[in-house]
Amino acid sequence: MFWTVTMSLLEGFGTALELFALTLVFSLPLGLVFAFCIMNKWAPFKRCKQAPALAKFRPVSALFNLLVWVMRGTPLMLQLFVVYYGPGLILDNNIWGGNRMVPCVLAFVINYACYFAVIFRGGIEGVPEGQREAGEVLGMSRSQIFFKITLLQMVKRIMPPMSNEVITLVKDTSLARVIAISELIRCGERFMQNDGLIWPLFYTGVFYLVFNGLLTLFFNYLEKKMSYFKG
Repeated sequence: MFWTVTMSLLEGFGTALELFALTLVFSLPLGLVFAFCIMNKWAPFKRCKQAPALAKFRPVSALFNLLVWVMRGTPLMLQLFVVYYGPGLILDNNIWGGNRMVPCVLAFVINYACYFAVIFRGGIEGVPEGQREAGEVLGMSRSQIFFKITLLQMVKRIMPPMSNEVITLVKDTSLARVIAISELIRCGERFMQNDGLIWPLFYTGVFYLVFNGLLTLFFNYLEKKMSYFKG
């Protein structure tokens, strides 16, 4: 029985790993785009002196700040329901067909991109302005300054909060079960419901502990490798 449970949980863990990997692959670059949009300084009404508040209004920044506020302020479980069931309520048609992974990945990507955007913004704004000015003095272009000065130092600064979010993502994959995706926890619950066995549900914790332990070691290694950016 132990082997049967282990193989079933490994299958569910594989689904969780797929969701984890796809979320990271798409949410990291999207989060950087969101961060740039949040920092966007375009103000179409800046010459409107009669209304100072309107002159300072930055529509792109305001829109993405609103998106981040909504995504960070509502539960991921609710967002999964909205993405999966919402289109069917509006269009009276299930656009996802029988594929549950696509809406699940979409919800996870948007949610985590918003969290990563805040971390990226803090890392970028945390780089001293003098370093960017020094790059300009050396004749570097804006893209060279970003990739050779800002980005490298930003990565070092954001490593601790990023590692926390990535580890949180591993555990959040368990929420996929609310739209009937057979991830790790759902596979454990199945044994409890069908066979009256509760220990497989606790056994799932071993998979999370081992994987998160490996991730912790990996991030510790990265932090040590990037220690030359200290100070």
